Amino acid sequence: MNIYDLSRGSHHKHIAIGLGLLVIAMLILKGGAGGTVFSSWRGESQAAAEPGLVGEAAQVGQTGQGDTLIAPPGISSDEPWGNPVVAPLVVMTQGYGVGSHAPAESWGAIDLAVDGDGDGSADPAGSWGAPVRATMSGIVRVSADTWPAGNHIWVIGEGYKTGYAHLQSFAVQDGQYVERGTVIGTVGSSGSSSGPHLDYQVWHNEVNQNPLNYHPLP
Repeated sequence: MNIYDLSRGSHHKHIAIGLGLLVIAMLILKGGAGGTVFSSWRGESQAAAEPGLVGEAAQVGQTGQGDTLIAPPGISSDEPWGNPVVAPLVVMTQGYGVGSHAPAESWGAIDLAVDGDGDGSADPAGSWGAPVRATMSGIVRVSADTWPAGNHIWVIGEGYKTGYAHLQSFAVQDGQYVERGTVIGTVGSSGSSSGPHLDYQVWHNEVNQNPLNYHPLP
C-alpha cells in the first residue's frame, strides 16, 4: 500500500466520523424539539416553566378528607372526579398533551406529585409511597412491570376508565371491584420515569380526555 492509499483511507475514516457526529447532533436536536420522554419530573412545578401546559395553575390543592371523594350531585359513581393522590398538597409536574403526554390522543395524562413542605414544588421524599385512590368506581385491572407505564392500574366502569401509572406498589387485586376513594396503590417511579409521580389518565368511550376537566384542581 502506498502513501496515497494510506492518505485516502484516513480521509474516508474522517468523513465517516464526521457523518456519525452529524447524525448524533440531528438526533439530539430532534429530541429537544419534541422527542418523547416518558417522564419529565424535575422536582418542581412545570406550569410556570412550560407555556404549553394545559391548566390554570401548578398547585392542585387539598384532596379532601376521609376514604371517599365526595362528588357533587349529578356525578355518577363510575364517572371520574377529584384528585387521586392522597396528600395535603399536590402539584402538577407535567400537563395534558405536552412533553411525554403528546400526542394527547394516545398519551394524554397529567403528572401529579406531592408538595411535602408547602413551597409549591414537588419533592421526592414526600411523593414516594403516597397513597393513590380510585377517582371512580369500577373493575380493577392490574399490570406489573409494564413499559413505559411501570406498575399500572386501570379502573374500568361503564363508559369511563382511569389509568394510574408508575406506581410503587398495589393495594388491590386484578378483577377487584372498587368504589371511588378506595386506595389502590402508592406513588412510585416504576417503568420509564425519572422520579416519583403519578401519571393519571382519563378515557371516555375509548377517547382520551383531559383529566383537568374532572376536577383534580380545587
